[in-house]
Amino acid sequence: MNSTVTDHDIPITRARIAATECAIRPHVRRTPLLAADAAEFGLAPGPLLFKLELLQHSGSFKARGAFANLLLRRVPDVGVVAASGGNHGAAVAYAASKLGVSAAIFVPSITSPAKLDRIRSYGAKLIIAGERYADALAASEAHVAATGAMAVHAYDQPQTLLGQGTLGLELEADAPDVDTLLVAVGGGGLIGGIAAWYAGRVKVVAVESDGAPTLHAAFAAGGPVDAPAGGIAADSLAPRQVGRLMFPIAHAHVAPEVVLVTDDDIRAAQAALWSGLRIVAEPGGAAAFAALLSGSYRRAPNERVAVLVCGGNTTAVRFGQ
Repeated sequence: MNSTVTDHDIPITRARIAATECAIRPHVRRTPLLAADAAEFGLAPGPLLFKLELLQHSGSFKARGAFANLLLRRVPDVGVVAASGGNHGAAVAYAASKLGVSAAIFVPSITSPAKLDRIRSYGAKLIIAGERYADALAASEAHVAATGAMAVHAYDQPQTLLGQGTLGLELEADAPDVDTLLVAVGGGGLIGGIAAWYAGRVKVVAVESDGAPTLHAAFAAGGPVDAPAGGIAADSLAPRQVGRLMFPIAHAHVAPEVVLVTDDDIRAAQAALWSGLRIVAEPGGAAAFAALLSGSYRRAPNERVAVLVCGGNTTAVRFGQ
């Protein structure tokens, strides 16, 4: 399945996602599903499923898209470059280390220490550039122009969406009776890939920080537009815009009512996941659950809901105490 096609015309289809899954399967984990009762969290009783993608290599779902890029595209001798709030950079660094490829990772100054440590641990060259993801992206693009390295975009690249879509394939195989899936959104590569896989067969609900409402703004405007890029989850959920590749997929297959949650909602979800399930989620990883816990998303009677816990790169818990 190796290909030198790198333009944005590759369709994000179920068949391509399935083929991508075959390509990356030797390199990624099949992450577990955890069943719980919503009553454990003070909600109306009913079954809940948690897809624990924070247990993926490098600590987030991003490893899927990283391996898809490095395996399905021709990597030049000079290696790869990625701009990231942290998780994508860690994933590209991890994939590059496993495949014997050199990697340079550009991150903004808001990137959490946990994510910086992850990137360094995989042997990549780490460059801190600017305060926000957009600054790191601009610096990475200049590096690509100067060196000829292959850019691995965090969300607006076909192979990235195909890789993230394998999470939907995996979830459907393990939980075919799910009605609704709650997914946190930053640039939209994750929800775009998942929505392309399900293609309307499951209700896919976008959850965003109210400090970075990128998809909410895009739906209102009819296309990607600049949005605020703040909030507690800014290092994973705060690009300026959602990707142009994911937007038509989201417009067709994601519920039009984007759920917005506050920083306090996210903190409460982190605490509840730790208290109730002993899951240590980063803010972006807990955002989808925050929608349910806060009541911003209300589950209908008998609705079978799955929550994606998409990242765990955090120093929220200190050990040895």
